[in-house]
Amino acid sequence: MGFNLAIDGPAGAGKSTIAKLVASKKGYIYVDTGAMYRGLAVHFIKKGIDPENESEIIAALDSANVNIGYENGIQQIYLNDENITSMLRNEEVGNMASITSAVPKVRAKLLELQRTLAREKDVVMDGRDIGTAILPNADVKIYLTASAMTRAKRRFDELTAKGIPCDINEIAADIEERDRRDMTRETSPLKKADDAFLIDSSEMTIDEVVDEIIKLCE
Repeated sequence: MGFNLAIDGPAGAGKSTIAKLVASKKGYIYVDTGAMYRGLAVHFIKKGIDPENESEIIAALDSANVNIGYENGIQQIYLNDENITSMLRNEEVGNMASITSAVPKVRAKLLELQRTLAREKDVVMDGRDIGTAILPNADVKIYLTASAMTRAKRRFDELTAKGIPCDINEIAADIEERDRRDMTRETSPLKKADDAFLIDSSEMTIDEVVDEIIKLCE
């Protein structure tokens, strides 16, 4: 059994950035579970599926094979043997993933792959329900959050730096809607595990968050 660090929190809280840095410093494998759901979301989009049509989503699962690979220590997501990592971070994919990840059979499809990695390796795994559902016995659990406007500003800066026009108020509204969906869904809703450490990064630097988590792992 490997050492398991679970990091949960809402969209835009910086989970992936923090988890990657902690994994690098500790020499662990980083597992971005959100990217796995986005991989399935790409599949649903390619097939033109309505995200509200659960029967179509379930039917499409049989033709989707999502796998994780690593290139130079960086996680890559493969959909039916195609590397789709570069497709994962646009808003359409994010919204599709947020909606379809609430479908129990979608979650079940990816669950065993996630748990197998955790059994065999020292991992840092981030997502919405790692500490509560995926790895309930994780050695250390973190609930990483930040205010909705802080998260919107981070996303705004990221998109602006890429030359993508955007509106910070629209981003904030989208984040709040994702929070609502994630926290109220019937299957594995987003919530802080009882034994998780709460870290609010609104007024913290990335390095400060990373250092605090590493201390908790010692």
